[in-house]
Amino acid sequence: MTNAIEIEGLRKIYGGDGKTPPKEALKGLDLTIPTGSIFGLLGPNGAGKSTTINIMAGLVRKTAGKVRIWGFDQDQNPRQARAAIGVMPQELNLDPFFTPAGALDVQAGLYGVPKAQRKTAEILDLVGLSDKADAYARTLSGGMRRRLLLAKALVHHPQVLVLDEPTAGVDIELRQMLWRNVRRLNEERGMTIILTTHYLEEAQEMCDEIAIIAEGDLIIRDKTSNLLNRLDAKTMVITPEAEVGEIDLPEGIELDRRTDGSLAFSYARNTVSAEDLLGFVHGQGISIRDVRTEEADLEDVFVSLTHRA
Repeated sequence: MTNAIEIEGLRKIYGGDGKTPPKEALKGLDLTIPTGSIFGLLGPNGAGKSTTINIMAGLVRKTAGKVRIWGFDQDQNPRQARAAIGVMPQELNLDPFFTPAGALDVQAGLYGVPKAQRKTAEILDLVGLSDKADAYARTLSGGMRRRLLLAKALVHHPQVLVLDEPTAGVDIELRQMLWRNVRRLNEERGMTIILTTHYLEEAQEMCDEIAIIAEGDLIIRDKTSNLLNRLDAKTMVITPEAEVGEIDLPEGIELDRRTDGSLAFSYARNTVSAEDLLGFVHGQGISIRDVRTEEADLEDVFVSLTHRA
């Protein structure tokens, strides 16, 4: 199967019932997510990410459009479509009186997974909760509860896993554990992973492709490497041997004097070469102690695109 998710003309309007004015959260969104990929769904707050995820999970009714999950049309095969996707939500929505093992058994029962096919112990081991299998959820730390949410999303063996802000507010150790498990699920089981996050360095490191949405519209969708190449800006940071006075900059070069005394020259790669810039610096009589370059990162791309939108 080429695409794990296919979304066509997806619209969602909240309100408009006479009590509250209508608000269009999604404005005809078109999006495909390739099978077996780790796909980033990014956007500012209120962009429509959570609405899109909740529609895919069957938790919110769409106003219009088509959604196919693992080839199953939500309107024609709703049960199969829901069974093909697992969602790890942002909110810690756990019953405090269930143990992790009990919570997974209940979740598996809700999805109709026969007892003989349940892999409770294996899933708890995957997320590092084997030693807490019989502890009440209310006694778990915040990080352990996050792990339990991931485990619940996996009980029915979905082909698509959605991680909605999975590392918000968690420590570095848990974040690294989570990403190890995500890579393992993707590489060993071929599971398609959809990630929403505000930590753009995570998306840059983890995702094969990224879609950015704003105000219910798709701004751009491309491979992560292509998105990073969209910005032509590059920065050369020079640490001089001595303090540098005023510099008369040529066209196409900007200077930022940093607090550590270094000089950050920004330029467009298509119009100014690194050799030209170094020649200019030497021509100004600046002795160089150290030099390094800085490339644009995903945050620069994200800010640039959402600002324009």
